[in-house]
Amino acid sequence: MTRSAVFAPFEIVEGDRALGLVVVADHARRDLPDEYGDLGLPAAEFDRHIAYDIGVETVTRKLAELTGAPAVIAGFSRLLIDPNRGEDDPTLIRQLYDGTVVPANYPMAAEERERRLDRYYRPYHDAVGAMIASVAAASGAAPFIFSVHSFTPVMQGVARPWQVGVLWDFDDRVARPLIDMLAKDPLLVVGDNEPYDGALRGDTMFRHAIVNGFAHALIEIRQDLIAEEGSAEEWAKRLAPIVDAINRLPDIHLVRQYGSRTGPV
Repeated sequence: MTRSAVFAPFEIVEGDRALGLVVVADHARRDLPDEYGDLGLPAAEFDRHIAYDIGVETVTRKLAELTGAPAVIAGFSRLLIDPNRGEDDPTLIRQLYDGTVVPANYPMAAEERERRLDRYYRPYHDAVGAMIASVAAASGAAPFIFSVHSFTPVMQGVARPWQVGVLWDFDDRVARPLIDMLAKDPLLVVGDNEPYDGALRGDTMFRHAIVNGFAHALIEIRQDLIAEEGSAEEWAKRLAPIVDAINRLPDIHLVRQYGSRTGPV
């Protein structure tokens, strides 16, 4: 974990916006602004999945490099505020996460909650929205949005059998070919809306893709497979030709309103 008095809530990895592809990484970092110290937690907690998605930053950077696409990376730990939640989601700022109490998040005054939204959460989403608009303008078509996450091998004592999962809601234009292409590797167990359901109202894909009718998918890679830099880069190399192929499919760059299983968009 790093802390900084001058803190950027996001980072832009530049790429060719005319490709029509945007890569996003909501949980890539575990960093905190100086003023928040360590949120009252031992340093070891920032090595856990509760602070960030292990391996995702390396995968995202390498994937952007290999595809040539731009990426937007959130600069802060999900323990400060979770950019992959809606503003009204009760887990937006966690007070208890996988058995760990976060002292600086409890109690949470309304003023402090709004401060974190204004300084970190909203600037990140503004950057994602601006990148998507810029890619749409440069490519002359609806963009394809690809979100990178990772998940723990075990949750609440239960082993997860998947090496990778693809999360989606109603729009399967990306999810279906992505699952099919990944599943060509007989050694991979590919989850379809596993280990989580892709229908989460207010999350990044809902906010920037679903409501706009843009093709999208969220990929979850098991953390033990990308914890080391070399293995994370190998996963990016595996994904890059698949993402490129999907980006060339004829219906990917159309606006299509499929709605959401969470209700009307």
